[in-house]
Amino acid sequence: MNFSRYLIRRLGYSIFVLIGLSILVFMIARLVPGDPARAALGPRASEEAVEQLRSRLHLDQPIYVQYFYWLKSLFQGDLGESLFTRRPVIEDIKEFLPATLELAIFAGILMAFFGILFGVISARYSNTWVDNLIRVFAYLGIATPAFVVAIILLLIFGMYFEVFPTIGRLSAWIDAPPKITGLLTIDSLLTGNFAAFFDALKHLLLPAISLSLGGLFQEARITRSSMIENSKKDYTYSMRAYGVPERVVISKYLFKPSIIPTISILGLDFASLMGNAFLVELLFNWPGLSRYGINVMLRKDVEAIVAVIMVLGVVFTVVNIIVDIIVAYLDPRIRLVEKGE
Repeated sequence: MNFSRYLIRRLGYSIFVLIGLSILVFMIARLVPGDPARAALGPRASEEAVEQLRSRLHLDQPIYVQYFYWLKSLFQGDLGESLFTRRPVIEDIKEFLPATLELAIFAGILMAFFGILFGVISARYSNTWVDNLIRVFAYLGIATPAFVVAIILLLIFGMYFEVFPTIGRLSAWIDAPPKITGLLTIDSLLTGNFAAFFDALKHLLLPAISLSLGGLFQEARITRSSMIENSKKDYTYSMRAYGVPERVVISKYLFKPSIIPTISILGLDFASLMGNAFLVELLFNWPGLSRYGINVMLRKDVEAIVAVIMVLGVVFTVVNIIVDIIVAYLDPRIRLVEKGE
C-alpha cells in the first residue's frame, strides 16, 4: 500500500512537471525573434500568403490563446504540421523517434553494464594498478565530448581499418525488416531476419560507444566510490570477521546498496542521451529525433520544436519514474518518506 501511494505521488508530480514544461517551451518557441510563417514560405512570398499562414497557425492571436489551441489539438492527438517537412508533426515523431530511442537504449545498456562492471573491479582492486588504470580512462572519458569520441572512432574504425559502417542504420544491400516497433534490431529478431539484426548492431556500435562513454565512466566512478564507502561500514567488517569470503561480501552485501546512487545517475544520463545525441547523429548520418530537432530549430518550426522537446520531456519523466521505482525497490526506506510512516 505504501508503495502504491509512493507511485501515485510520483505520477502526480510528473504530470505537473510536464504541464509546466509545455507552458515554458511553448512561450519560448513563440517569443524567439523571427516570423515562423515568413521562414516557412520564404522571402519571396507575398504578405497576403504570410498573413494567411499566420492566421491558420493562430500566430496573430495572443500567446495564451495560441497555447489553448495547441493544448486542445494535443488532446486530440494532433501536434500540428511541420513547416520543415510539410507533414503532420506526429508522423515525423513516429518516423524519427525509434532511431534515437534505439541508439539511446543501446548506449544505456553499455553505460549500465560496463559502468557498473568497471566500478566493481576498480573498488575490488582499490589503489592497485588496475584501479589506477580505470580511473585514468574515467577522467579521459568524462572530459572528452561525445562528438570528439565519435570523430576518433570514425577515423580509426570506419575509415582506417574499415571494420564498422559509419552511415545510417542499415546497409543498402540488406533488406529492412517490416516495421513493427521501429527499432531495427527488435524488428529483425521478431521477423527472423538475422542478417538485418547483425548489420543493424554493427551500425549501432560506433555511435552508441561515442554517446555512452562519458556516462559509462561516470557510473564507474560513482560505483567505485559507493562500494569503497560501504566497505568501511560495520556490517562489512562483521562479515569479514566471521570469515565470509570477499567474493560473497561484495556480491551479497556490498553490491545492492552500492548501486543505488549509480542507478539514480544512470537514469538521468540515459534520459539526457536523447537530447545530447544530435552531434553524434549528424556525424553518423543517423536519422533520429535529435537531428530532426536541430533542423526544425534552425528553421524556427514552432510546432515541431514544441513537439520534440515535449517528447524528450516525456521520455525524461518516464525514465526517472522507472528509476525511482527501481531505487525504491532496492531501498524500502525511500518509499516510506510520507509523514507518519
